[in-house]
Amino acid sequence: MTAPALELCGVVKRYGRLTALDGLDLTVPRGALFGLVGSNGAGKTTAMALSVGLLHGHAGSVNLFGEGPFDPMRHAGRVTLLPQDARLPLHARVGELLGWYAALQGLPPHEAACAVEEALEWVHLADRRLAPVRTLSHGMMRRVTIAQAFLGHPELVLLDEPMSGLDPREAARVRRILRRRRAAQTVVISSHDLRELETLCDTAAFVERGRRVRQDSMEALTCRGRTLVYHIGGPAPLAELRVACPEVGWLSSPDGGRLTAQFAPDGPAAESVNARALQVLLRAGTGVLEIRRGASLESEYLAATRDSAAAGEGGSAELETPPLRAI
Repeated sequence: MTAPALELCGVVKRYGRLTALDGLDLTVPRGALFGLVGSNGAGKTTAMALSVGLLHGHAGSVNLFGEGPFDPMRHAGRVTLLPQDARLPLHARVGELLGWYAALQGLPPHEAACAVEEALEWVHLADRRLAPVRTLSHGMMRRVTIAQAFLGHPELVLLDEPMSGLDPREAARVRRILRRRRAAQTVVISSHDLRELETLCDTAAFVERGRRVRQDSMEALTCRGRTLVYHIGGPAPLAELRVACPEVGWLSSPDGGRLTAQFAPDGPAAESVNARALQVLLRAGTGVLEIRRGASLESEYLAATRDSAAAGEGGSAELETPPLRAI
């Protein structure tokens, strides 16, 4: 059985009297696009920094590729990190800077030059290869840091808020790049944009107050295989729906604006349920405004972390690691 790309078991990290990670367990399968979801101070940045050896924990273990914790000799060139607040030297030229990062990844000169050109094309900055970093916009600088994270095709890439500062067009371009990396690399993405993670990732974990609250495939987290949600503009004909779809559980929201169909994963196909339900709804004159397969990742995260959030009210300090430079 292939070992996970990254595994954290019972990891504890403290800053003085404050606990950033409180027995964190995470398992990142190889080849996954893995979403890391949590509020500010949940421990996401600390977990990433600890995974690549920038921080050391007080308890627990970190295992990369089944080979133990990060080792600069064994794992050189195989793991990269894009910190949330990565800073670049303003005097450096873009191409030269990425060439230096490629050399740090262990690439020989010819391969490094090819890797830099490829990465600049990916992030749509080939025309800025000779430009000093100080002349770039914030979004362009962010794209340079994204490019450095993929130099040399590392096996594991950790991205902390990679889309921060990108305009919609460039964010869409980066999402396409990440989708193309699926299976070829393992990519862990921390983001507060849960809609983005929902469409991009195949696996995700909810982290709150330094602990894993839930981890599963995106299919299971959002119940895509067994839930249909209808946003409607009129009363739901529940009796008729139960006759047309007897194998389905129907729930109506208190305000009557949302209708939820729940069925077993080994039951009827979603397409079959939807076809029969739409006939009933349209025949009854119920306006159908939107149909969604599964719950949103945001609603599932809020439900899963409700108790943790309530326990954290009252002014508890949020933990953030010091700013980290791109490596």
